[in-house]
Amino acid sequence: MRSSFAAILLFSQLLFSQLLLTVFPRSKAGGATPSSEAAVELVLRTQQDAWNRRDLEAFMTGYWKSPELTFFSAANERNGWQATLDRYRAAYASPGHEMGKLEFSGLRIEMLGADAAFVRGSWHLTMADGKTPHGLFTLVFRKFHEGWKIVHDHTSAGE
Repeated sequence: MRSSFAAILLFSQLLFSQLLLTVFPRSKAGGATPSSEAAVELVLRTQQDAWNRRDLEAFMTGYWKSPELTFFSAANERNGWQATLDRYRAAYASPGHEMGKLEFSGLRIEMLGADAAFVRGSWHLTMADGKTPHGLFTLVFRKFHEGWKIVHDHTSAGE
């Protein structure tokens, strides 16, 4: 059962990747530059630093402040920037919860054009009680006038 679930999960991730490549086809003349990749990574490093300062509002500046932002986690879908912030507050900043120390690793940034990027990576929290929640994420970034923003976040937790 567990292996069939893993196969279904892998298949759905591959299907999602193909969908992204169809919607945002690669183009050598697309205008994506190494500095675009660095700018996307900077958003994530800035988020990591904000999290570790326990500043959720600063952390959320990496997300598109729109009701069209999508956030998938633990078989739940949240739509909108405010719903995403509310989820983070409830899970990490409410009484009886802690934020821990966040580290992103294994970042793979794939530019899908001059104004879109697909990012995969790992997240790892170190909590005061020694617990270490961790998992994977897939992000879609778009470049707006105010800079690169996450427009879709699919985050999963490890066992």
